[in-house]
Amino acid sequence: MADTLVIPIDQVQIGLYIYLDLKWFQHPFAFSHFKVKTEDQLTTLRGLGIDTVRVDPALSDIPVPAPGPAQPAAAESAPAVSALDRSESPMLAAKRAMMERLREQRENAARVEQAFVDTARAIRDIDRNLFSQPAETMRVAGKLIGKITDSILAAPELAINLMGDKLGGEEIYVHSLNVTMLSMMIARDIKLPHEVASLLGMGALLHDIGTRNIPDKVLNNPDPYNHAEQALVETHCHGGFEIGQKLGLAAPALAIIRDHHELFDGSGYPRHLQGEAINVLSRIVSIANYYDELCNPRNPAEALTPHEALSLMFAKMRSRFDPKLLQVFIRCLGVYPPGTIVQLPNGGVGMVVTVNTAKPTRPQVMLYEAGVPREEAVIVNLEEQPDLNIVKSIRPSQVPKDIYNYLSPRKRVSYYFDASEQGRRSQS
Repeated sequence: MADTLVIPIDQVQIGLYIYLDLKWFQHPFAFSHFKVKTEDQLTTLRGLGIDTVRVDPALSDIPVPAPGPAQPAAAESAPAVSALDRSESPMLAAKRAMMERLREQRENAARVEQAFVDTARAIRDIDRNLFSQPAETMRVAGKLIGKITDSILAAPELAINLMGDKLGGEEIYVHSLNVTMLSMMIARDIKLPHEVASLLGMGALLHDIGTRNIPDKVLNNPDPYNHAEQALVETHCHGGFEIGQKLGLAAPALAIIRDHHELFDGSGYPRHLQGEAINVLSRIVSIANYYDELCNPRNPAEALTPHEALSLMFAKMRSRFDPKLLQVFIRCLGVYPPGTIVQLPNGGVGMVVTVNTAKPTRPQVMLYEAGVPREEAVIVNLEEQPDLNIVKSIRPSQVPKDIYNYLSPRKRVSYYFDASEQGRRSQS
């Protein structure tokens, strides 16, 4: 932190950047340090019952007043502000309301997290039973995809939530779930008909079914594939297509399984198709699949942050993807997708936890606040804070360890979409 100066509370002026040495719940402001911008803020500060504040000259718009004695007349004329009076002030009532909203946000996040875990386990059961009970398992898969399609396509707004690492062994099924949800996000944006979106969902859910024919020691090898291993891995596309035929999948879903590694510039596999020779549903899944593999590669040391993955796909790999669909994908996730660590104008650091696809540039950010326990972490909705914006993204390695542990970026980036009534209320 830069050097700060202590000045009497009555010398605080608009344009000064101040630090309040109070616990977060003891004052009505969203942050404990900020630039004073309004007379209302000045009035509130003087009603907090504190004698001094710290000021950062470097972040202030005006010179810091020279420290001097407090003005006794003003101090004597101002009535004493009791803790009870402060607790009943409109501003502290607003802080209490904010804390209640945070509690509801935490409850909502727990509900969405449980839905995510339940869905991952359902995908696990589908994978395990696909060959022993094919007819029943395909019925279950169809029901699951129908439920996802209904909720995502029908929601007035769609919130993308970053998920934690609470799966307990279901992690290997999260890639299929991520690809399915991200593909359905694109389907919603381009207004695919329900029946087409359902076929997209089924193909995305089963896109890697052909990897059943590849030994685990190859699939889980964190090192780059040699030529023979790469050739073996590439067979999962045709192998999956053949399995899908035996299961009676519809032609569009089969095309996704066969072509999800095809790229728009012809550099993909197995058939090196180009442009619109690749089915549009396969082009959608190709984008979602590529993004998830950048964020969650076989070797965790090579993982990109969500922001880096999107930037790479747009800046250096744009020719590999359908340009219109890539634009939709980036617009929905936002420049700073959930999981991105960011810096705010006041120097604060946080992690993007939720993006509303209708307003992707104004995400919800969980803040690092030293005086607030992590389980009560402050989540700021930038849509409700027009003066706040994200200055830049930060690599996890650039964040001090205590802040990193507080924000707790996940070992893997997993998303789930909240299309429920509770989710819509939490966004309002």
